[in-house]
Amino acid sequence: MVRTMVDDNGRDAPPDGAEEQRGLPRIADIARLSGVSTATVDRVLNQRPGVRAATVQRVLKAAAELDYLPEEELHAALAPKPMRLAFLLPAGDNRFLNRLGETIRASDARLAPQGVRAQVEFIKSFNPDLLARSLFQHGRKADGVAFMALEHPAVREAVDALAERGVPAVTLISDILNCRRAGYVGLDNRAAGRTAGYLISRFLGHGPAKVAMIAGSLSYRAHEDREMGFLHFLKENAPNVEVVGLREGHDEDGKTYRQTRMLLGLHPDLAGVYNIGGGPEGVARALKETRREREIVFLGHGLTPETRSLLIDGTLDAVITQDPRHTLAACVTIFGNLRAGRPPMQGVETPRGEVIFRENLPQGLLPDS
Repeated sequence: MVRTMVDDNGRDAPPDGAEEQRGLPRIADIARLSGVSTATVDRVLNQRPGVRAATVQRVLKAAAELDYLPEEELHAALAPKPMRLAFLLPAGDNRFLNRLGETIRASDARLAPQGVRAQVEFIKSFNPDLLARSLFQHGRKADGVAFMALEHPAVREAVDALAERGVPAVTLISDILNCRRAGYVGLDNRAAGRTAGYLISRFLGHGPAKVAMIAGSLSYRAHEDREMGFLHFLKENAPNVEVVGLREGHDEDGKTYRQTRMLLGLHPDLAGVYNIGGGPEGVARALKETRREREIVFLGHGLTPETRSLLIDGTLDAVITQDPRHTLAACVTIFGNLRAGRPPMQGVETPRGEVIFRENLPQGLLPDS
């Protein structure tokens, strides 16, 4: 580390009161050659955070050209440092998100050769102020933050503040618009909702029928987009299918159970349920208690050990899922691109939505991708 101080005119302030040596390159010279401010040069040379990786490399190369750094210090400074990534996921009963968290936690050995350190934290679901505070907190010590976004001004403000400090944020599963997030990793949720509409209409046939939807929370753009895709498909292609209600289950088994029991009581002729978010076991419990698991078409999201069991026993008819391994790999690629100064989405494959039935269940939890 090279300890420097900068005076008000951009000159190196002599350490310990020593006079500035004539003829040596100054901070201002490095700033001119690298095209940045003297303050940025000072941050880079003292290894303080908040400077983009590409800018760091430019400053260090300029310092090398001007013979500002001894060769051994230059090699140490140019050596890539581990990229620290923080993943923020909602806490709760959502088994798919819990599996994603387990995948991230188990990735250390695989990511270490790439110079990546990943940590995951589960925070209280559906609390935008807490999510915003967590973004600020992790942005102080991480090189990038990936999170499942809630649509809220406080969250957008936090993302923009991180971008100002040179800390990129990537959204997972559910996106957020009108802010400076670096990228999104997840399904086209409008298309996922339309797929659910197609499936349920095919299962029900051409006669009139009633179906209901249960969302985790419409504060998630993913759930809102799935709802819109589902409704639009039915309106366009299955006008005989009537959607009789949308309830929020907050991804909790207990709440989705109560919402399903209420819907079954209000609509004894209910023919289908589309569970947009988590908590599928609550829906299944309600269907089984009323002995209607063989009558009602039940669609959900996320292949987990629990939804796999429900597919096998016939309570759940189909699951739309994605591979959590791809989610992690795509995030690492995006942050690596940003560190190297490449376009963030370069080389990132769009996640594939897989429709899983009992008859095509993979040997493991997820199909190979």
